[in-house]
Amino acid sequence: MYAQDISFSGVLDSTINYTAGAGSSPAHSWGLEEYANIRLRLRTGENMVFNAAFNLVAAIGNYETSPGAFALITGPNYSAALELERLYFRINGENSDIEAGLLRMPFGYGNVWGSMDFLNPRNPLAVNARPLGVLGAAVSIYPSFSSELKFFGASSKEFSIPANGEAGFVPGLSFEQHWDRASVQALYAYETPLGNTPQGLHRFGLSAKADFELGLVADLLYTLNAENAIDIEGLSAGVGFDYSFFGGDLYILFEYLYNGSSSSTALGYGGYFSNDHYLNGMFMYRINDFSSLTLSAIFCIDDFSLMPVLRFDYEIIQGLSMNFTAQVPLDPADKKGELGPNSAYANITAGVRLRF
Repeated sequence: MYAQDISFSGVLDSTINYTAGAGSSPAHSWGLEEYANIRLRLRTGENMVFNAAFNLVAAIGNYETSPGAFALITGPNYSAALELERLYFRINGENSDIEAGLLRMPFGYGNVWGSMDFLNPRNPLAVNARPLGVLGAAVSIYPSFSSELKFFGASSKEFSIPANGEAGFVPGLSFEQHWDRASVQALYAYETPLGNTPQGLHRFGLSAKADFELGLVADLLYTLNAENAIDIEGLSAGVGFDYSFFGGDLYILFEYLYNGSSSSTALGYGGYFSNDHYLNGMFMYRINDFSSLTLSAIFCIDDFSLMPVLRFDYEIIQGLSMNFTAQVPLDPADKKGELGPNSAYANITAGVRLRF
C-alpha cells in the first residue's frame, strides 16, 4: 500500500451578519465569521481512497453560539472551533464498493425537504448549512450497470427521538434502479430500541424522479414505532417539480411537504418542523456568466407564516465570489406563526468565498 495521489481542496468564507432581533433577542446585533472547510483525498493502491474533511471557525457576535463544534476556544476577541466533518475510506471493486467511517449516507431524491434522508437530516431554514455525517459502514453491490443494492449500518445517537444520550444502531438496506429518464429508490431500516422506543423503529422509504422536460420528484419515508398505532403521523412526504426557461437562464422549483408529527422531518424526531403542511418555491435567474439572483421562500400552509430568502451571487474571478443574503421572516396573520419573526425581523449576511 502506498500513496499514489494526494489532493487538497476546500472553501474559505468570510462573512458579516446583521440581525434585527424580535422577541427577547437584542434589537440590533452583529457578527463576524471566518469559516474554512478543508478536504483531503488520498488514493492508496489501485482501489482504496481515504477522505477527510475539517471545519475551522473563528467567530464573534451572532456566530459565537453556532452549534456542532467539538473543540471550542473562547478568547477575549473571538471564539475558535475545530470540527471533524468527514473521516472515511472507500474500496472500489469491480461489482461492489465498501465504505466506512464518519461519512454521509444520503437517501432519496428530494431537493428541499429530504424526507428519506433521515441519517443526515437537512435544515431548509439554514440555507448554508452542510448536513452532518454519521459513523457507519455500507456495502454496495451492482447487479447491473443501472442498479445498486446497498447494505448499511450507522449510529443513531445524533438523530431521531431524543434518548437521554443513549446510542442506537440502524441496520438497513436500499435498492436503486435507473433508466434513461427516471430513477427509483426503495429503503428499509430498523433502529434498535432506545429509552422511549423500547421496541425500536421501522422506517420504510420510497423515492422517485423523472425528467420529461419538467423534472418531477417524490420522496417519502414512513416511521413506524411499534409502541404506537399505525397512523399518518409517521409519514413525511415531499413532492415537487423543477423547470428551466430561456435556455437555462431562469430556473424554478416548487416542492410540497407533508410533515407528520412523529416523522423524519418533525421537530424532535430528527427534523425541524412542527406543523403539517409546507410549500417551498424558488426562482433563480442567471443575470450573466458571472452573477445570479435567487428568491426562495418556505411557506407554512397551516399558520400562513413565511420565510423568504433573497440571495445575490457574483463571481469576481475564477474561484473567488461574493454573495449577499437577506432572510426576512413574515407572519401576515400576526399569530406568532412557526416561520414568523419569533427571534428576528431580518437576518442579513454579506460574504466573500474563496475556492481552492
